[in-house]
Amino acid sequence: MSELRVAGIVSDSITDGPGLRLALFMQGCPRRCEGCHNPEAHPFDGGQVMRHEQVLAQIDKNPLLTGVTLTGGEPFSQAAALLPVAEGVKKKGLELAAYTGYLYEDLLKDAEMLALLKLCHVLVDGEFILAQRTLAVPFKGSKNQRIIDVPRSLERGEAVLKNDGRWQKEIENG
Repeated sequence: MSELRVAGIVSDSITDGPGLRLALFMQGCPRRCEGCHNPEAHPFDGGQVMRHEQVLAQIDKNPLLTGVTLTGGEPFSQAAALLPVAEGVKKKGLELAAYTGYLYEDLLKDAEMLALLKLCHVLVDGEFILAQRTLAVPFKGSKNQRIIDVPRSLERGEAVLKNDGRWQKEIENG
């Protein structure tokens, strides 16, 4: 049984990726970026403990979901515990996205992080940098962050940006 430390769940998010998504905010982050959107998710001992079955049951409650987004805190700090959730999302045929302060290349070096990454469709990587904050591109906090097509990246052996009109669409007058 895998236990997760969860800061919160938004069961019908339209701001954590395209479409209607369940956003799973993980508790705990070692980075503590200046200007972080979720500083209450920094402590590793906060939030609530949940089992992966509880998260998957929450996903099942909304048949209109098009995807699930792992965010935080830092989801990859709980990579092993998130594997059953990610596998369940994949079985349900939903898009799985994850936000991380790590770089894609760094996730490849850790076996548990890589296992979770392999189940993701999209990765938004890189630390949030307050001086590079942007509202011009949806689903990114700062200009340094990349929106990565994970399956294509793993296939090519290098980070490939997701550019399908859903994730990297410029906002007019942004």
